Amino acid sequence: MRKQVSKIVLAAALLPGILAGCGASGSGGAGGSEPAGGARPKEPAGKVTVQFWHSLGGKNGEYISSAISRFNESQSKIEVVGTFQGSYDETVTKLQQAVAAKSGPDVTMLERAYVQMFADSDVLEDMTPFLKTSGMSVDDFTPGLMGHSTFNKKLVSLPLNRSTPILHVNKTMLDEKGLAVPKTWEELRKVAEALVVKENGEYKRYGYSMPYDTWYPIAMISQAKGKFFNDAGTSIGFAGGEGVKTFKFLKDLQSTGALYYPPAQDSGNIVNQMFTSGKIGMMFQSTGVIGSLKDSVKFDYATAYLPMDQVYATPTGGANIALMAGSKNKEAAWEFIRWMMTDPKGGLQFVLDSGYLPFTKKMVESQQMKDLWAKEPNRKVAYDQLQYATDTNKHVAWPQVMQEFFKAIQAIMYDGKNIETTLDTFKKETERLLKN
Repeated sequence: MRKQVSKIVLAAALLPGILAGCGASGSGGAGGSEPAGGARPKEPAGKVTVQFWHSLGGKNGEYISSAISRFNESQSKIEVVGTFQGSYDETVTKLQQAVAAKSGPDVTMLERAYVQMFADSDVLEDMTPFLKTSGMSVDDFTPGLMGHSTFNKKLVSLPLNRSTPILHVNKTMLDEKGLAVPKTWEELRKVAEALVVKENGEYKRYGYSMPYDTWYPIAMISQAKGKFFNDAGTSIGFAGGEGVKTFKFLKDLQSTGALYYPPAQDSGNIVNQMFTSGKIGMMFQSTGVIGSLKDSVKFDYATAYLPMDQVYATPTGGANIALMAGSKNKEAAWEFIRWMMTDPKGGLQFVLDSGYLPFTKKMVESQQMKDLWAKEPNRKVAYDQLQYATDTNKHVAWPQVMQEFFKAIQAIMYDGKNIETTLDTFKKETERLLKN
């Protein structure tokens, strides 16, 4: 065992409440009652009970519950019990505690950046043999979503509710100014500045915005051809100036009203409301808000790739599904996972309902998906952008480094601290964490 399970438990204390790329809009983790982590509902007689922990509340929670019900109704030997465990990070904390107490679920949802931490502790089952006996292959899955699936030569997770950030655009606002949807940073700057409305020293309208999150700076660092971690995993991978370039771009636009950077608390909802009310013309935001936006906007709404600097690039977000090594019902648990991956009433219907990305090639090629994309082309943009997907924040220490990156973002975007000095401090702190 590369790392002891006890280290997983200790890590629980290091996980504050914000996860990159999986706020309320991405995870759907808000709402719903929250049972105790170790509670196990009564098993139906004559059936194998499979415990499935997930992080989806609200409408997305209803969609995953419906999928579970469809599976249970499809056969008579297995009963899957889905339990909402709170947000992604709350689920991780409960899972850490359950692993130590040997009371964990059979199957769990894991935010993709946390998969490596559990994989390195040998508590996730290698699904390769199950895949083979089911006549499946890793080639069946959407390539841009597989970056957090294989660790230590073991297939320990498969994509489930996955998303990417994209550019959301008030096309009506741009058309009124004769502006095209920006494809580059420089075009983004010009369009955002042209949209600013300032009266009597007060901004009535800003150019664009984004939620407070690590997701979006990481995307931009990647677009500038930087990496979050270097290839050796010993330091950050944007010491060549890509980080400075990214934050200088953001601060320059912030100073002119071209960028509105929201307060940390409830930033996703704040940005969404500003977009729907016309107080910003564009925003970087998850694909997961498309469904709610299209029903609430009163203008021509479009989506597009995140604008490029040197290259197009986008991080992925959301969660994967994993089979726990400690499960005593692995065959039954796998049957549920297999059904979600392959049955049209499983993952495909869940994706159609929720707006998450199709995670197998058969889903992409299905008539249902083609019909949806024809009806709602905004939803196809996120899938097309997957060809530029990056996973540059992959490292077992990411959860701890992420908190240091948040401190750097706060210092620069809120407190006006020097960019170079702040990122140099962040670099040193990251190197310290990576040595542990």
